[in-house]
Amino acid sequence: MVYCIGHNIISPLGTSSQTNFEAVQAGRCGLKRYADRFADVEPICASLFDTPQAFVPLCIKSVKEAVSCQHSAWGLKDKETIFILSTTKGDHLELLRPAQEIAAHFGNPNQPIVVSNACTSGVCAQITAMRLLEAGIYQHAVVIGCDIQTRFIVSGFQSFKALSPEPCLPFHPERKGLNLGEAAATIIYSNHQSPITNHQYWTLETGSIHNDANHISAPSRTGEGAYQCLTDVLNGCTPEQIALIGVHGTATQYNDSMEQTALERAGLQSVPKSVLKPYFGHTMGAAGVLETILCAMQVKESGVKSQESRVIKMLSGFGGVNAAIRLKI
Repeated sequence: MVYCIGHNIISPLGTSSQTNFEAVQAGRCGLKRYADRFADVEPICASLFDTPQAFVPLCIKSVKEAVSCQHSAWGLKDKETIFILSTTKGDHLELLRPAQEIAAHFGNPNQPIVVSNACTSGVCAQITAMRLLEAGIYQHAVVIGCDIQTRFIVSGFQSFKALSPEPCLPFHPERKGLNLGEAAATIIYSNHQSPITNHQYWTLETGSIHNDANHISAPSRTGEGAYQCLTDVLNGCTPEQIALIGVHGTATQYNDSMEQTALERAGLQSVPKSVLKPYFGHTMGAAGVLETILCAMQVKESGVKSQESRVIKMLSGFGGVNAAIRLKI
C-alpha cells in the first residue's frame, strides 16, 4: 500500500494545504490582472505571488511544511527516501540542477528524479513514486510540484492565443482560454501508514499514463488518451464508488471538450467534478500535486464516511500526454 503521510500547498492563496482549502471553500480567487509584471508582454490575468519567488527556496519551504505536519520514524536524509520533482520549466529552464539542490539541502544521498511531461507532470510524478515504492526500491517519496511564471512562458502561451484576458471559465460555452498560475506543492508518500489520525490522508491505489500522439499542441477530439487512462483507473472499481473527479479544466476550447468526451465515454458524466483553475490558474508542473491534495481534502471534509470513497485526478497536456490516478480516502 502507498500512503500519503504529509502534504503542503504554497500559493498566492496561502502557505498551507488547509489555508488554501479554506480559501477555495470561501470562494476566494487568486486571479488578478497584471499589466507590467513581465517586460514586453501583453497584460495578463493570472495568479501570481505578490513578490516574485525563487524556485528552489519555494520548493524547500513546501517540503519543510509537509514534513512538519507528521512525525513518522523516517527522515529526509534516509537512503530509502527519494525526491521527485514535477515541473515543466524548472528554474528558468534548468530541471536537474534545482532538483539536486533541493535534495542536497535536506542531506538526501540519492540522485533526485525529475518528471517533466507537460501538464501531466504532477500526476506522472505521483505514479512514478507509487511504482518505486510498490517495487520496494524506496520506502518514502517526496513528490514536489512547482512552477513559477516567466516572460518566456507567458509569451509562449500568448503566441498560442491560449490566454484569457479575464478569469477563466472552464467548460463554459463562452470560455476564452486559460489563466497561468504559480505554486509549489508537496506530497509525501510512504509504504508505511502514519500513526497520526487527525490529518488528511489517503491511499494512492493506481495510476495510468497514455499518449494518444494526436498533435504537438492540440488534444485528441475523441479524448482517446484520457479515456484510456480513465478506463485503467476504473479497473476493479465502479463509477458509483467515485466520490469526485478532479478534471484538468483549463478553459481552453478543445481541452475542455476533449475531457467531456472522455468522461462520457468512460460512463463518468454523472460523478461530481472538481475544477480548480478559476482559483489558482494553471500552475503547470504543480497542478497535479496541488489539485490532488485539494480534491482529497474536499471529499474528506464533505463528511463522506463510506470506506469506498474514491477520487480520480486526471490531467492532459501538450504532445498528446494524458494521466490519471485513483485515491482511496
